[in-house]
Amino acid sequence: MNTKPTLLVLAAGMGSRYGSLKQLDSFGPNGETIIDYSVYDAIKAGFGKIVFIVRESFKKEIEDVFSKKFGDRIELQFVTQELNKVPDFFTLPEERQKPWGTAHAVWVGAEVINEPFGVINADDYYGVESFATLSEFLTNDKTEDYAVVSYFLKNTMSEHGTVNRGVCFDDGTGNLSEIVECLKISKVDGGGSYDKDGTATFLKNETLVSMNMFGFKPSFFKYASEQFNDFLRARGTEEKSEFFIPLVLDNLIKAGVLNVRLLSCDAEWFGVTYKEDKPFVVQRIKDLIAREVYPENLWNL
Repeated sequence: MNTKPTLLVLAAGMGSRYGSLKQLDSFGPNGETIIDYSVYDAIKAGFGKIVFIVRESFKKEIEDVFSKKFGDRIELQFVTQELNKVPDFFTLPEERQKPWGTAHAVWVGAEVINEPFGVINADDYYGVESFATLSEFLTNDKTEDYAVVSYFLKNTMSEHGTVNRGVCFDDGTGNLSEIVECLKISKVDGGGSYDKDGTATFLKNETLVSMNMFGFKPSFFKYASEQFNDFLRARGTEEKSEFFIPLVLDNLIKAGVLNVRLLSCDAEWFGVTYKEDKPFVVQRIKDLIAREVYPENLWNL
């Protein structure tokens, strides 16, 4: 049995705002994707398996590319997130086009994960230290607690459009008291602004937010399954309803089921939401290579 933690990569996005599959877009000097740098950091931090959550329409392409790059260095699994992967009791609404969101994407990973695991986005760079911090938690924490690695809002905004962020609230003891998924946050002077029930709501630059970097125990699948059933009964007929990871965690926190640790580290974060973000990310990776954080040719292919 694998005693090392697993890393689940959320890579099922269709890149509608980006204009192409950013999971496979090149940002490094030898065609490296952002995922390449995340997997490189994860291997060094002690993760033992990578699970990609993808769509059936591009599963083969993702599998071919990444198996060739690092399939000889770490175990790889590829699991599809599709609209029709739902509990048997639920009848799909005819107008629904997309799967059910990030918590649904994690839920489908249950078929290949039996150990503590981390979760990341495919299109975000999290930094060397963040993987070390997450691996240490998943390897050494013997409770049923979960964890989130948080970042300042000011370091996670795009100049080119709105972003979605899970806003984190500290209970004063290093645990989350609440996490709220806020949609379409616009960059404004001193922070961000989003629409909350018809009212413009301001978030300070120093607001702690989740970038979908979480640490979970296998019990997450049981809780997510129970909540997914409730979600589908309540909102499954809505055309664009989404079952988010922060929703699952917020429900567990408020029910007193478990603690979610608020992990912090000195890691740098950057990512691509829009095509216009790419030059900035390419330059940041060049800077990291110049500082010898990474070799110029990551996999020596």
